[in-house]
Amino acid sequence: MELAVSMGWLESVALAGVRMTAFVFIAPPFSYNAFPARIKAMLAAGLALAVAPRVSPGYVQHDFGGFVLALILEVAVGAALGFLVYLVFAAVQSAGGLIDMFGGFQMAQGFDPQSMINGAQFARLFHITAIALLFASGGYQLIIGGLARSFEALPVGAGIDLTIPAEMMVNGVTQMFLAAVQIAGPLLVVLFLADAGLGLLTRVAPALNAFALGFPLKILLTVTLSAVVFVVMPTVVSSLTGEAVGLLTGVR
Repeated sequence: MELAVSMGWLESVALAGVRMTAFVFIAPPFSYNAFPARIKAMLAAGLALAVAPRVSPGYVQHDFGGFVLALILEVAVGAALGFLVYLVFAAVQSAGGLIDMFGGFQMAQGFDPQSMINGAQFARLFHITAIALLFASGGYQLIIGGLARSFEALPVGAGIDLTIPAEMMVNGVTQMFLAAVQIAGPLLVVLFLADAGLGLLTRVAPALNAFALGFPLKILLTVTLSAVVFVVMPTVVSSLTGEAVGLLTGVR
């Protein structure tokens, strides 16, 4: 019994696997460091085999130099797509950072080896919550589906026009900060009003040392009102997932 394997099929699957691997190591929720690197590599290989019927038809086999160049291009494409998805979901983490800053938790920040950032409690809590919601709601499947559809817009070995993802990254950074302010906005307004009230109280009665009393007050307000943010978190993650899928399928 002989098993004939086309070299063109192997090349196309290998190029798809390189794009998948670069994407998985950068894009959430797969980039979380709690997942071992070998699991990420196995996931990328499995996804590459799954999209083989989509990428292998019409693939033109390269020589050795052309294949190496195609590998480099696929790394760039996968990294660019993964970074676009990372920018979208960084809004949740940035919202937690804003709450930490306004609530006074920023003074207790530390290095998080899972997300590889310096952040305080709410930044890490929001990040973990977003990842949990992505897996619980099946949002990660939509992201994988968007990545699979990217092979229609960007066939393997065809390269990418870097001007389009660069423009999308610039717009993505702007939208990330806007989304972060929108997510944490209600709580930030309350904390700002608390600071303003403490300032007026200090002017009226300096002996009360209102700013010393302000730390426990702001912590109480932050912990209590953060429940409002968590109530809308599933809707926020769902909206961000749709935006991430739109970015994956919109790159040309």
